[in-house]
Amino acid sequence: MAATFAVVALAASASAATITFNTNSAGTGFNSGATLSLGSSSGVSATLLFTPDGDTTTGVPSNVNLGEFTLSCITCTTQQGGVGSFFNAFTIDLVITDVTDGGAQGKFVGTSTGGAVYSDVSQLTINWAPLVLGPGTLNASFGNFGNTIFSTTVFTAIVAPNSGTSLPDGVSTVQGLVSSNSVPEPTTVGLVGLSLLGLGMFRRKSAKRD
Repeated sequence: MAATFAVVALAASASAATITFNTNSAGTGFNSGATLSLGSSSGVSATLLFTPDGDTTTGVPSNVNLGEFTLSCITCTTQQGGVGSFFNAFTIDLVITDVTDGGAQGKFVGTSTGGAVYSDVSQLTINWAPLVLGPGTLNASFGNFGNTIFSTTVFTAIVAPNSGTSLPDGVSTVQGLVSSNSVPEPTTVGLVGLSLLGLGMFRRKSAKRD
């Protein structure tokens, strides 16, 4: 019986534990530009900045932060005060590079219809598509994600410059999840089958003795 449990333990240790990834590269800025900073189109001056993540190693599965948007408007007043800014529609490519799986890449394309911004109000929302990258070559620009799956939320709401949240003022994170669809290899499946068979035979012998 001890041997049976040893085989089960061996089979259970056959899954990936960590994944390393990073976000964004040159040329993936707003409206396909080279910069990750966008200025307002009218009203007082305001900026929306995206800060990508460097190489991040995380467990699988894990909730992850795929980057941060910071909305700044120094001279904006409250909406009631009436001094604000306006952003036209824009897009940004959020590029995921799966370092662990040999540099496979894919991107979540973010689109926004724009909107008004005051110190206490932000109408900016970014919608993402597709919502899943991987496993394998699913939605990959190039390379193969292997068993790794990257997913994100349907949208990111950009908080107001004076947001009063637990994060610094004006900072919104892009939320994601890193997971895996890994299944045991055929040899591992065989070991599990043998362990279950051995356990069944042990129970039959015990029943006969009783």
